[in-house]
Amino acid sequence: MTAPLLELRGIRKEFNLARGFFASKRILTALDGIDLAVGQGETLALVGESGCGKSTLGRIVAGLLPATVGTILFDGDQPGRGKARARQIQIVMQDPFGALNPKMSVGELIAEPALLHGLATRRTAPARVAELLRLVGLPEGVAQRYPHALSGGQRQRVAIARALATDPKLIVADEAVSALDVSVQAQIANLLKEIQARTGVSLLFISHGLSLVHHISDRVAVMYLGRIVEEGPAADLFARPRHPYTRALISATPEPVPGAAPDRLALTGEVPSPLALPTGCRFRTRCPHATKLCAEVDPPLTGEGPVRVACHLADSLPTYHVQKPRPAARLQSAIDLYRAAAAAQTAA
Repeated sequence: MTAPLLELRGIRKEFNLARGFFASKRILTALDGIDLAVGQGETLALVGESGCGKSTLGRIVAGLLPATVGTILFDGDQPGRGKARARQIQIVMQDPFGALNPKMSVGELIAEPALLHGLATRRTAPARVAELLRLVGLPEGVAQRYPHALSGGQRQRVAIARALATDPKLIVADEAVSALDVSVQAQIANLLKEIQARTGVSLLFISHGLSLVHHISDRVAVMYLGRIVEEGPAADLFARPRHPYTRALISATPEPVPGAAPDRLALTGEVPSPLALPTGCRFRTRCPHATKLCAEVDPPLTGEGPVRVACHLADSLPTYHVQKPRPAARLQSAIDLYRAAAAAQTAA
């Protein structure tokens, strides 16, 4: 079995929210015992509600935040904080306009990482910039423009080109498409898949858009309040979700087919505060199947085969099969409905 490119072991991240020297500690546990692995050339999607810790984990992987406890193994070795490791792990942020220096041209923005890590010289940088622009589907003339003169999709393509400038082995895409129009989201997702096929780069794709995750990912990890509650191959997880939270997330995905009957697994209650986490299973306060055992014992993330789940009742819950049509079928249904309406209007 091939060793994973990235391996996280027992990652825990705490933030002290106390203000002032004499203030008592207020510890917020953003991540608690994260164990994950990303394979060579693989796309692992990390999904969950806002505030569950997805972006915090992405920043720890990219080296922008230190972990309070835990081990990060990259390419077989524990990474240091030197330039070599920074070159091999790059991040694409959610807001491309905020991530790009408005005073620098696109060519300067893309060339800067390559120059910093010695992968290009002042003489070879223009050719390298042109190559990366072609790779992300932008004309070479864009190199002379500035971020404010580009659309949101174009800016995100520039951000991806900038991340690729260092020839990384892993890219952390932190909500990289959530601020874009739906059509542009699909373009960027397809672009990432094409780049991955060409370069073999691995992706940690952080998102809350499950339709897009289904399209782009090889494996999916579902996070709730700083814990991974289910993880497995995308096809298995979407077809037969085992954790009640995963089932609720999938059922909440909007159905784009007009007139389609909604099939919702509604959750009750509010997400608990990370400053006052529930005892036992963190999801039990919103779970319709919770028992006394769930309140007393925190379920570990275990499982046989490729799927792991953190739920005491995973093997006893009724089988839940997702009956929703695939995206291609949804699109065809919408097209058929449109054609039928247009034909009826013409006949009238």
